Amino acid sequence: MTKASFPKDFLWGFATASYQIEGGIKDDGRGPSIWDTFCDIPGKIADGSSGVTACDSYHQYPADIELLKQLGAKAYRFSISWSRVIPVGGRDDPVNEKGLQYYVTLVDELVKAGIEPMVTLFHWDLPQGLHDRYGGLLNKEEYTKDYVRFARVMFEALGEKVKFWITYNEPWCSSVLGYSIGQFAPGHTSDRKKSPVGDSSREPWTVGHNILVAHGAAVKVYREEYKQKQGGVIGITLNGDWTEPWDPESKEDIEACERKLEFAISWFGDPIYHGKYPDSMRKQLGDRLPEWTEEDRALVQGSNDFYGMNTYCANYIKNIPHPAKPEDFTGNLELLLENKDGKSIGELTQSPWLRPYPQGFRKLIKWISDRYGKPIIYVTENGTSVLAENDKTKEEILNDDFRVKYFEDHLQALAEARTFDGVDVRGYMAWSLLDNFEWAEGYETRFGVTYVDYEGGQKRYPKKSAKAIGQIFDKLIEK
Repeated sequence: MTKASFPKDFLWGFATASYQIEGGIKDDGRGPSIWDTFCDIPGKIADGSSGVTACDSYHQYPADIELLKQLGAKAYRFSISWSRVIPVGGRDDPVNEKGLQYYVTLVDELVKAGIEPMVTLFHWDLPQGLHDRYGGLLNKEEYTKDYVRFARVMFEALGEKVKFWITYNEPWCSSVLGYSIGQFAPGHTSDRKKSPVGDSSREPWTVGHNILVAHGAAVKVYREEYKQKQGGVIGITLNGDWTEPWDPESKEDIEACERKLEFAISWFGDPIYHGKYPDSMRKQLGDRLPEWTEEDRALVQGSNDFYGMNTYCANYIKNIPHPAKPEDFTGNLELLLENKDGKSIGELTQSPWLRPYPQGFRKLIKWISDRYGKPIIYVTENGTSVLAENDKTKEEILNDDFRVKYFEDHLQALAEARTFDGVDVRGYMAWSLLDNFEWAEGYETRFGVTYVDYEGGQKRYPKKSAKAIGQIFDKLIEK
């Protein structure tokens, strides 16, 4: 029996995002993003906090690089704060050289340390200037031109040393959480108790479409103007979690499982790999789901050199027997954490939505691989919070056995998917290098393999899991 393993050149490391770790939101000419604005609205963030200081990585990035070296990481995935580089954000707006220099230096130092930089251009923090100017992600024509200019600035500045580019992180979150339920910036929703603006029945589908077009346009520019001389690859990162039927005997629940994956993943994956939206989405949403022009389809179809995969957990899925509500974004179904027999999909964590289910990771990556013709896959985020971690002593937090087991189980499942299921997975980035600003949950939830002492000058202390990841890979990587 072959042993599940990874090849010698398997790229593993850790991931972060600009707004979650950098802080320094007014330093050296950075402009405001929609997340700065959103955090200022009372009641939007669980603990009333913001990314104003976060992990202070804008000033303490040398400590992050030292940490990555210490942990043996081969790669580091981070994102660019667009408004740090182009404060207002637009194609005719000035570039902020000091902000750009931060990323040039970060990349130079990573390369010097022997760590592969993996750059995400957009991880949710749209410049507020573009949102004010024309509605940001809701305006395809204006937004696409501005995004492509931003991408070009980054390709020019970093492209000689960056070989991995990710256009967008989790467009599902920008679209649904930002424009349907209003939980994320800019907070649009039809629920007038939460927001004076938004149409949950239409805006998320418009935003998702516009992100895909902008992604395709940036990829075209990279391939035509930079790829040959810089030698990198470019793709998008999509999120989605595995599904199991609430009632395994129910044909409707089994079909709903597939529909959930299509509404979460194939919404973006199918246009890229198949040139169209899933039939299940078109059937439910009708003309609320934008139609593809031939020009836009040509930009988007075939626009991935690799598939970036983010996943954390799984859900039981129960079909809803009556017609979908206009604001439904799931595929007309219930997402549950326990099945018909009251069995939980996994153990409790600090995140109400996250219960680990490692075998689901293997099933999901195979599902993606099969649906999209065995693309090269990089797992760009995977990790867990720990129940009541914030309430523990520092010593208890550092001894995060629950997180260690999560990584052991998920990396074993990933190795099995590669070895036995023929999945072409070439890298894995654990989420996250640091405890950080966890969006709407503020600092109440920790996802880091490193404890960040927010009261003590953002000093970093590696947890047990930080060291364990390298040891797990040491066992699984072929010698």
